[in-house]
Amino acid sequence: MSDSSKRRRPLVADKRYSSAKPKPAARKKTPTKKRLTPKKPARGGILGFFLRVIRWVFRLIWKITWRSGVVAMLALALAVGYVFVTLPALDKLLDGRARGSVILEDRYGDTFAWRGDQFGGAVRADTVSRHLKNAVVATEDKRFYRHFGLSPRGIASAVRINLGEGRGPLSGHGGSTITQQTAKLLCLGVEYDPADWKNEAEYVRDCRRGSLSRKAKEAVYALAMEAKYSKDDILSIYLNRAYMGGGAYGAEAASQRYFGKSSLILNVSEGAMLAGLLTAPSTLAPTQNLERSQNRAATVVRLMREQGYVTKTEEAAARAKPAVLSQAAQKQAGGYFADWVMASGPEFFTRNTTEDVIISTTLDQRLQKAAEDGLQWIFDNKVREGSKAQAAIVVMSADGAVRAMVGGRETKVVGAFNRATQALRQTGSAFKPFVYAAALDLGYSPLDTLVDEPTCWDTPGSGNWCPKNYTKRFSGQVTLAAALKDSLNIPAVKVSESVGRDLVRRVASDFGIKSDLAVGPALALGVSESTLIEMTGAYAGILNGGSAVAPFGLVELRLQGDEEPLMGTGGGIQERVIQESSAAQLVWMMEKVVSEGSGRRAQFGDREIAGKTGTTQGAKDAWFIGFTGDYVTGVWMGYDDNTKLQGVTGGGLPTDIWREVMKRVHEGVPQKPLPMSAPIGARDPALDQGTPKPRTNEGIIENLLRELLGGGSGGNGPSPSGGDR
Repeated sequence: MSDSSKRRRPLVADKRYSSAKPKPAARKKTPTKKRLTPKKPARGGILGFFLRVIRWVFRLIWKITWRSGVVAMLALALAVGYVFVTLPALDKLLDGRARGSVILEDRYGDTFAWRGDQFGGAVRADTVSRHLKNAVVATEDKRFYRHFGLSPRGIASAVRINLGEGRGPLSGHGGSTITQQTAKLLCLGVEYDPADWKNEAEYVRDCRRGSLSRKAKEAVYALAMEAKYSKDDILSIYLNRAYMGGGAYGAEAASQRYFGKSSLILNVSEGAMLAGLLTAPSTLAPTQNLERSQNRAATVVRLMREQGYVTKTEEAAARAKPAVLSQAAQKQAGGYFADWVMASGPEFFTRNTTEDVIISTTLDQRLQKAAEDGLQWIFDNKVREGSKAQAAIVVMSADGAVRAMVGGRETKVVGAFNRATQALRQTGSAFKPFVYAAALDLGYSPLDTLVDEPTCWDTPGSGNWCPKNYTKRFSGQVTLAAALKDSLNIPAVKVSESVGRDLVRRVASDFGIKSDLAVGPALALGVSESTLIEMTGAYAGILNGGSAVAPFGLVELRLQGDEEPLMGTGGGIQERVIQESSAAQLVWMMEKVVSEGSGRRAQFGDREIAGKTGTTQGAKDAWFIGFTGDYVTGVWMGYDDNTKLQGVTGGGLPTDIWREVMKRVHEGVPQKPLPMSAPIGARDPALDQGTPKPRTNEGIIENLLRELLGGGSGGNGPSPSGGDR
């Protein structure tokens, strides 16, 4: 029997599937502590406290600064972005003039004057002369192609210079880049609107303000331009908008104005001269002072050489042969004439035109030079040095076409007071031909006689008026021709009273004297006022056979680029005033004034000349107006302040000026006879000898006067000389 109490041996399966003995529980790893670097003991005391405060302040400043910087950059980006999207296309920015230009051409089609804002056409930086382009960059912004629109170095340098010179940081030197200058030329995108501004000058002043806020806006606009346009685009805007003196806006207009050539073909010296104008265009303009402009150009050439744009050899060549003005620019011809034409045309196509206009005129530049040279010769050789006396000249054709005009001794002027067209002066005996014109047209003969003797006229409110002759002598019985020849006063008044003052006034007015004419007997002695151009035009009416003329200078006005004119001349021959036969006899009488009378000094060569002298009461004005078969010329001389002329009469210096002018005017011009007609019995010894010859029968005028005046003569009362020689 087996012993059940013994333990049974485990089977193999039991061994295979029996559970393993339990492992003892794993011990938890205790995390090892990092060895910490012992802190340095905090600095104690007052010094430590202050250091902690300083560190805290710097941390605060840094936090504020970078946050503010981010905000500022975002604001700047938004501002630049806004301006960027508002900038127009490049082509719309090249011509920014508020007014148009006026080009004036002489009778042969040659340009002699410019007015308004000249713009010769758009140019591009990549096509304009490289010498001009380089000169502008060298003198205005040598880092133009390397900066982003602003030049911190340039601004800092400008501030330093301004402070060193005792000015404000933004006063004087601006340190502006070409981009900033262009932004200013564009007025930061604000266009001129007459409704918003008192005038254009006020608008320009506002655009050029230099305040801190304005500078900030300018910087934003410059950055936007740099983002919108290329460097050459910005330079193109600048080259087209910059004012370069002489009314020229942009490089092409200035090149044509000063050199008579395109800006595409300028040489080194010419490009440097134009670039030099950008600093002070009005004072540096070569038409104002060529030497000063050339000196400035020499400085620009030096800068070009220092920056590698030209070689030393090219610099030396440019200095040795500086730029000079074109022939047209040198002449500056007809300044007074150009101003007169501009004033005579419609304002919206002349003074305030918004279009580019071309005006064809009557000016003859050869005759203009003759007038200027003749005047200058007299003042250089016959007028005392330092004299303030003035003179004016008008040269005119018989149809009223003005060929030359001098409005004062200074001939190279623009916008000056024009004594030929604006000065109202008493005419003196230069008025007498109209008295005799009225008589001749009534059928009186140049050979009719009357007595030159002391005579008085009763004038309401003034009592007796007793004129005298210039010589204070009386000639007795004289013919009308002799009275005019010797400029006798009593016969002139007698003729005027005989034919009637109303008729004399009407004849003078119809011939073109538009000012108020005297109503008393002194009318005949030229106490009324007139302008030189009116008087010269009236004499032109005598030359052309008795028809009035309207003096004119404008022949045709058209828009630039158009063939058809917008308007033509408004002057020329008008209605007949006196009969042709009367005019021919008057010319014959006036020829005696020059050949035998008070105007002898007007003679030159063998030409037939007719005219009349005039000196006003008190010798404040002296005149000589005369004509040949080709031209009529008027000369006035006097003082602007009505000072008395010392020793000057119409037959003196004014006649000398007339002769010197007309000698030059007629150089190479064939002789042309005067349209005159001698009266029957004209070979009167009284005219040849200058003394009257009694006639068997008294003239019709004398008889009428005796009937009207009762043969009265003499009398008391004031006795002004009146009239002249």
